Amino acid sequence: MDNSYSPRSERATPPTTKQKVAVQRAVKMLLDVLAPERTTTRTPRQPVRIEQYRTPNGCVLQAPTAALSVSWFPDGSDIGALGELQIVLWRGIASRRGSPPRPEGAVVVREWNVLPVEDPSDALIWQIDRTTYDTEGLAAYCLSLLEEQMLTDDPTGAAQPTAPRRRD
Repeated sequence: MDNSYSPRSERATPPTTKQKVAVQRAVKMLLDVLAPERTTTRTPRQPVRIEQYRTPNGCVLQAPTAALSVSWFPDGSDIGALGELQIVLWRGIASRRGSPPRPEGAVVVREWNVLPVEDPSDALIWQIDRTTYDTEGLAAYCLSLLEEQMLTDDPTGAAQPTAPRRRD
């Protein structure tokens, strides 16, 4: 990824509708890559290595020993902001919205608050730790973070895949 880009220090005017729509489109594309929306089926799903759960404003990727959650918070009180993407890497099994908390609980390993940035070509990019990503690159980076944490927590890969839950 390109490390030479430096974002504008401060937005002088509020974001336009076009900019807001572009950000919403990029967020939807990111979530679709990480956890595509599923249709409900009557057949039981097979266990998979990483379960994908979609929420109204984000997604959770749950592996046997680690999880990654991505949440989108649209513009709030800051009139110059387009919104914020929160990426959290977890050790353990993360409780999803509406499910009872687990006694062992998950522990936050690392958290990123990512702001969308416009580059000179009017494309939307994301910046994490001074490295810029397009939407597909950010999805690949998120998956690599989860894979790395899975290897750290279970180097042999012997942990059983998570059993899919009936409720989608």
